[in-house]
Amino acid sequence: MTQALSRSDLSPPPPTATDPDDVRWDAVCTRAGGDFFYAVTTMGVFCRPGCPSPRPLRRNVRFFPTAAAAIAGGFRACKRCDPLGIRAQLAADVVRDACAAIAAAESIPSLEALARRAGYSRFHFLRMFRDHTGLTPRAYAEGLRAGRLGAALGAGERVADAVAGAGYGSESRVYENPGALLGMTPGAARRGGAGETIRIGFAACAFGRLLVGVTARGVCFIGFGEPDAALESDLRRRFPRASLVRDDAGLVEILAAVQAAIAEPTAAATLPLDLRGTAFQLRVWQALRRIPAGETRSYGALAAMVGQPGAARAVGRACGLNPLAPIVPCHRAVAADGALTGYRWGVPRKAALLARERGRGPGEVGT
Repeated sequence: MTQALSRSDLSPPPPTATDPDDVRWDAVCTRAGGDFFYAVTTMGVFCRPGCPSPRPLRRNVRFFPTAAAAIAGGFRACKRCDPLGIRAQLAADVVRDACAAIAAAESIPSLEALARRAGYSRFHFLRMFRDHTGLTPRAYAEGLRAGRLGAALGAGERVADAVAGAGYGSESRVYENPGALLGMTPGAARRGGAGETIRIGFAACAFGRLLVGVTARGVCFIGFGEPDAALESDLRRRFPRASLVRDDAGLVEILAAVQAAIAEPTAAATLPLDLRGTAFQLRVWQALRRIPAGETRSYGALAAMVGQPGAARAVGRACGLNPLAPIVPCHRAVAADGALTGYRWGVPRKAALLARERGRGPGEVGT
């Protein structure tokens, strides 16, 4: 007589547990990174899983949870991936010192002088500086000078005094290409909006309160998600001498267009804009507007789009100063690994805007 099979006899066998070292080895092979270290017995060194060194043979690899454990096992730190972060910290200190020297100098120091001060070759120092700032030393120095000039003009200093104080040899240097420095003429920067009337309107939007500022040329400011007083204070910091006039009724159509752009970012608002910034900032903001709705680009990719590969950090700063989110969609700029970081109006709102563009609910955002 045949014995009946029980339910347990028909169940599939339990899955075989994955060996943690196999997972770590896959991370080493793909350079995917991970929270562990691996050592190569034939070389006597230990590395991070993302090390760019040639892949070792599996039989020569040991895994360790910490750098201290690898050192205790008799291994020394790899010079390429710097698992202890010693070289990275040294480089950061060198660049920090160079930035301080540039800021303190009356004129822009030469690359040779900065490299000699740091104790490195010109090529090595330049690469190190670019890696940490996204800029060449000269571009960094020019940015500092332009910042000093803009701050002095914004404080109401005479153009001649502001130009001299910022370190420019003559006013002609500034007037040759004022847009590249300030995004406007020195006189306009000095006025800080003086003589201009900015109509402002408040309304409710998907993220709370909304403020829109409009000049004779177009929308110059959009703020949301904060109390009315905080939003207006932000606008006043950008245009300290402009006259602000409350005009909710007169701006009803523009307010509605901005509300719609926040609620449904796939519907691009066609509004006249009054964008003011440096030439670099304007290039970044225009590049942001070329990213299709629902897609993202890394800060590094945006730097390449504006013709300055390696200027990812400068791109991030330009995104942070964007006055017209989400019409200028800086929420589409992400970290190199796709993480949502650094949004003026809060990362949750950045996630929600992308979720709306992708046709998902705000709570279903992926990176």
